[in-house]
Amino acid sequence: MGRIPRMPTQALRLPTPVLLVGNGAAAIVSSLCAGLLDAGEAARFSCADFEGVDAAAETSLGAARLILVGVGPEAEAILTDPVWEPWQRPGSAIARIALSDAVASVDTGAQLLEEGPGGLATFRLPTAQVDALPMATIVVAQLLEAECARATLRSQLETERACEPLGACLDPGKLYSMALELLLERTGCRRGIAFFSPSPAPQGAGVAARGFDEQTRDRLSRYLIEEKSLESTMGRGEVGVVPWGPLHHVLGRVGLESPGALLSVPLRGEDQEAGHVWLLSEGRRFDEADLATARTIARRASAALATAERYHHAKERAFIDDVTGVYNARYLLATADNEIQRAARYGNVLSVLFLDLDRFKLVNDRYGHLIGSETLRALSVLLAECVRQVDTLARYGGDEFTILLVDTPHDVALRIAERIRSRVEAHLFEAGREGALQLTISVGVATCPDHGKIREPLLDAADKAMYRAKSQGRNRVASANALGGRLSIDD
Repeated sequence: MGRIPRMPTQALRLPTPVLLVGNGAAAIVSSLCAGLLDAGEAARFSCADFEGVDAAAETSLGAARLILVGVGPEAEAILTDPVWEPWQRPGSAIARIALSDAVASVDTGAQLLEEGPGGLATFRLPTAQVDALPMATIVVAQLLEAECARATLRSQLETERACEPLGACLDPGKLYSMALELLLERTGCRRGIAFFSPSPAPQGAGVAARGFDEQTRDRLSRYLIEEKSLESTMGRGEVGVVPWGPLHHVLGRVGLESPGALLSVPLRGEDQEAGHVWLLSEGRRFDEADLATARTIARRASAALATAERYHHAKERAFIDDVTGVYNARYLLATADNEIQRAARYGNVLSVLFLDLDRFKLVNDRYGHLIGSETLRALSVLLAECVRQVDTLARYGGDEFTILLVDTPHDVALRIAERIRSRVEAHLFEAGREGALQLTISVGVATCPDHGKIREPLLDAADKAMYRAKSQGRNRVASANALGGRLSIDD
């Protein structure tokens, strides 16, 4: 047959397992090793014999490629046993050699190579030509390397194509779930978890889990959110295999005592967007092909998260008041609709404060509009300090501001309004060379559903209550409960 050219040693990172399986395999393995040594190829292979396929496959778990030699009358059954299916998946490859008396000698004109499962040819030798087994092993190793290179390229291209929908998604919460599903599909894993903190609005951590029943998924979500050490590491690190970590503790709490190593995939955008995906190994070993696939998906998902962040930042800027930096009336109106619907759905209350600076026109007239704008900005900072992160502060227009207080009863809203009024009255606003100036505000308070079940009447009630506070002398808080009578005021 002639000597087979050697492949570059740098192409082989680890010896290729050669598994001799079947009756008589033990008697052949030593001669195979000796033949490979004589050919100068022994370092490229790791040879072992087994009586049955189960032990051989279990020993080889984690190997990206292997050469299988079926020995004896059961050679065909050994080569086609379903136990070898893991090596048919992307990133893996298997080459087969049949050594059996049922195979005709090549000297009689028999075909040496035949198409086998998975697209790789099966090399066939009669038992009488066992001396040719080392050369046959070298031949199929070259075929195996070539097929692995093609399979790796195909897998990379398929993974890149599978990632294309990520670029069209602008919802960060959905992107984490999509990345999780892609990772499961492309690696062949069954179970995985995504843990993330979505933007743009401040909100709690999110969890997506696949491969768990509903009850386990609910408990898993609760425990993940409680595990603060996981939240602090979201999006950090590199793609890799984690033999043990905080997530194992969480999995143990839901009854998964031995989930095995985890494939850890951090995802992060350009700003605050960050999350993590973990795949459970469940007995398998993650190989370099799995890591390469995970890195590709992480790269594409992180790029999509960055795009989603930029989109939401641009969208948010359209809702930001240019002068004060707080939300504008457009955002207020949209958010008011959403919060009213949420309050109705869960049976909660929503209160609204309408605030107006008293006689602010005099500030502009005396100090100029630049000082007036600085005053509005300073007032915005002060107001933001008086409300919670879940509340909404917006400049409604001119010197009017609106605050949406979620889950806040009317009596509590009145106390908050009074606290804000007192803070503003005690605050000294910078007036440039003129020194400092003191201002007051008038505040109107209305609550949904008592003063309006939809946006327009609710905001109108708060607005009218604010004007009632002005009509009663300014620098005070008025409730929509007291509306009635004719209002007569000037600014």
